[in-house]
Amino acid sequence: MDRFTWSNGLLEMNETLVIQQRGVKLYDGEDKAKLDVGIVLLSTHQLIWRDLKNHECCIAIPLSQIIYFEEQAAGIGKSAKIVVHLHASPANKEPGPYQQSKFSYFKLSFKEHGQIEFFRRLTEELSQKRWESTPMSQPIPTATNSQTGRTRAVGIVGIERKIEERRKETEKNISEAFEDLSKLMVKAKEMVELSRSIANKIKDKQGDITEDEERGGMMALTEVYCLVNRARGMELLSPEDLVNACKLFESLKLPLRLRVFDSGVMVVQLQSHSEEEMISSALDNVTDKGSLTAEEFAKLLGLSVLLSKERLLLAEKMGHLCRDDSVEGLRFYPNLFNSQA
Repeated sequence: MDRFTWSNGLLEMNETLVIQQRGVKLYDGEDKAKLDVGIVLLSTHQLIWRDLKNHECCIAIPLSQIIYFEEQAAGIGKSAKIVVHLHASPANKEPGPYQQSKFSYFKLSFKEHGQIEFFRRLTEELSQKRWESTPMSQPIPTATNSQTGRTRAVGIVGIERKIEERRKETEKNISEAFEDLSKLMVKAKEMVELSRSIANKIKDKQGDITEDEERGGMMALTEVYCLVNRARGMELLSPEDLVNACKLFESLKLPLRLRVFDSGVMVVQLQSHSEEEMISSALDNVTDKGSLTAEEFAKLLGLSVLLSKERLLLAEKMGHLCRDDSVEGLRFYPNLFNSQA
């Protein structure tokens, strides 16, 4: 860590940013550095680390100081790291956060992943050594002011260029922010329209909704996904958009609602669908047959096995059924304790 020097974090002329990664912590050898988690930037000439909260806290080290580096795999409670081994500190080194260190290497600890790509790009830069072919702050042709006869320094040109680049970047970010806001508003309108469209498709039984599915009063979200995309043709809907649209059913006062069972299974259910009738149906069928598995119950009602199992589990949760979970599978029986009480 005593090879690092304080830096303003700006790239010099002829220097190009290669990759950057957030959530990186520095280690002075095996010891954690006296710095918070920050962002590490790799350029064609140096390695820069900047504090995420305090941007004035920025340090850098030339790539020419690196001898070699290696990966350190992540472990239990430990992040993946890149170990960077360094040459001895030069005598004319500028001030930095550490005046001396007992270690000849430092570590980059990646808290938010990204170490694989960073390692690859660092390998490329160390093999190409572009800092040798294009040194930083290389002089460029200077412009002479005809009135004063004075020559503008290269440093001033570089500063002006950086200011102009920052101004353009700021304008770009503002434009993108307003563009994203407009897209979000359009997306919200699309979600409302999509919710109504899904409700109408199910209500009107477009596609391949069978009478058995309609009689069940509910449909698994996976089945709804297939149905809607079959009706839409080439304009396919993503699973995420479908879930978001179904969540709007109740707020739009549509005749459907999205229901999530305790197991995590998601279904679209008619608002008029009675849970008591569903439980009563499960109890009556199990009592009539003596016992039922989810597969047997599904054949009786003409429903999917998934929805049939959820009905049986709901009846069990309400205390009307009990289970026998054996090597032969899960079988449900009437709860005699409840019925004879």
